[in-house]
Amino acid sequence: MTISIIGLGLIGGSLAISLRENGFAKKIIGVEANADNAAKAMHRRLADEILPLENAVNQSDLIIIATPVDALTKVAPQVLHLINDQQVVIDVGSTKSALLEAVKNHPKRNRFVATHPMAGTEYSGPEAAIPNLFDHKYTVICDPESSDADAVELVEKMYLSIPMKITHFEGATHDVHTAYVSHISHISSFALALTVLAKEHDEERIFELASSGFGSTVRLAKSSPDTWVPIFRQNRDNVLDVLDEHINQLSRFRSLLIKKDFETFYQLIEEANQIRKIIA
Repeated sequence: MTISIIGLGLIGGSLAISLRENGFAKKIIGVEANADNAAKAMHRRLADEILPLENAVNQSDLIIIATPVDALTKVAPQVLHLINDQQVVIDVGSTKSALLEAVKNHPKRNRFVATHPMAGTEYSGPEAAIPNLFDHKYTVICDPESSDADAVELVEKMYLSIPMKITHFEGATHDVHTAYVSHISHISSFALALTVLAKEHDEERIFELASSGFGSTVRLAKSSPDTWVPIFRQNRDNVLDVLDEHINQLSRFRSLLIKKDFETFYQLIEEANQIRKIIA
């Protein structure tokens, strides 16, 4: 199978590594608007060649769009215009409502499958691509009933080959859930990093005291604004709902500290410990 990957950053590049290593892809064609990223991708052998979009699509059985989500809404319809009835197009974006609206009335909508592999790191670009990033993680397939059965079957076969676990969501529901499990985590990490930097101007002092716990808490603050501002823009309403609840919980802890009510503080921490039932 020949696969084109549009955007060879962390997600696109890591998929390229996995699909080459497991033999699912016989040939990988990269499409990269950024010349520097294209050179880095070829240096790392993430693709067999880099081609212009139309040339790449014409040669491919499967086209994976791995651009930032703002670009997705423009690129996906453009790619669908180029394909025939046997080719399949997927995305790997973190938001779905705007994208699904952009392709809703496209005559080739049935050849498009909306997906979101739930994996990543705080790094970006072709140099961030790593093997085994997706192994045994979940991937979400959104609104599969809007896609041809053979297209969904091919995409599921690809993800199972990695191997990943698969779940199905309606697009808007996906955006609500990712606001809770991913998007709020990034905002919290950005805010905590800014809080620490505002109070501790001597960076060496921070590094001396920073434990692995602190590092894991603010790890996401190193994530690229090029990736995350478009996500926050597209999922603004859901993120605002989650952020309001998060602020309420922080205010609750603040009030308990003011009142020196450490008994209730203890109870809330015990309640929070129940997250272990979800996250081992």
